[in-house]
Amino acid sequence: MSQVKAAILVTGGAGYIGSQAVLALKRAGYEVVVLDNLVYGHRDLVEKVLQVELVVGDTSDRALLDRLFSTHNITAVMHFAAYAYVGESVTDPAKYYRNNVLGTLTLLEAMMAASVKKFVFSSTCATYGVPKAVPIPEDHPQNPINPYGASKLMVERILSDFDVAYGFKSVRFRYFNAAGADPTGLLGEDHAPETHLIPLVLMTALGLRESVSIFGTDYPTTDGTCIRDYIHVSDLAVAHVLGLEYLLQGGDTEVFNLGNGSGFSVKEVIETATAVTGREIKTVECDRRPGDPPVLVGSSDKARKTLGWQPQYSDLSEILSHAWQWHQQRHCQSLA
Repeated sequence: MSQVKAAILVTGGAGYIGSQAVLALKRAGYEVVVLDNLVYGHRDLVEKVLQVELVVGDTSDRALLDRLFSTHNITAVMHFAAYAYVGESVTDPAKYYRNNVLGTLTLLEAMMAASVKKFVFSSTCATYGVPKAVPIPEDHPQNPINPYGASKLMVERILSDFDVAYGFKSVRFRYFNAAGADPTGLLGEDHAPETHLIPLVLMTALGLRESVSIFGTDYPTTDGTCIRDYIHVSDLAVAHVLGLEYLLQGGDTEVFNLGNGSGFSVKEVIETATAVTGREIKTVECDRRPGDPPVLVGSSDKARKTLGWQPQYSDLSEILSHAWQWHQQRHCQSLA
């Protein structure tokens, strides 16, 4: 009987960032198993595009996790299975603490029982709250202002405690605004509901929306709109593979910011999208949303130095071009 090849378990691997990580793992030569409850993920992307094993289930299902670890030779876990709508987390915090915290704790306990102690965690810049300094370093105080950010911070604290108590090693990636699509057009962003600026802008360009809202034009920035750090999702995915390899080579528990280190305003994104698509994009100016900081930009120096990470797609036009290619393909197919 041949030995089963070691595999990486990717939870939430049918979602936007998780599926890109699966693709990056495959390109790096890893075997992959995806666990996803398909609440927001897409079965077709895993089974038809990525062509890896999909286990449909939840991280809170301990019996399922135990079966999964006993039937697969899993060496490490990448964890993307979180709910991530900030507004919803405010109106329904129980949903977020149950899935993002309790679901993760159940997963960690199942890993411990199976002696799997290497974990790559998808965290967020939302753990910082309103920044006191920009660009934000990893040692910036963490004061989340919504339950989503708080749920991610709780998991970070759990991981720190697991390291001390059990020798459980993790890499935590706090990232900023994931954007773009796989340059080959295989994968991209497809949320329902959609709340992210770039897909909303491109859906407006496609005629699937009447307009895109600009929340606040009176911020203390060059054009009065919020500035955010947009990082290409393919660069994010590569960073996760580098983080995994860092752990597999004996690296200690660490935390890294992932961003471009430079920001673009809402108006800059819309203007660049207009140039990329060649289409008119109607905008509606609205009041500020509560809790939106004027500027959110992260320092990724630590990831560059420690992991050797080098973003390949930092140009906003390139990020938007890849996203535009994906959205045209995805929405034309769904409307056909």
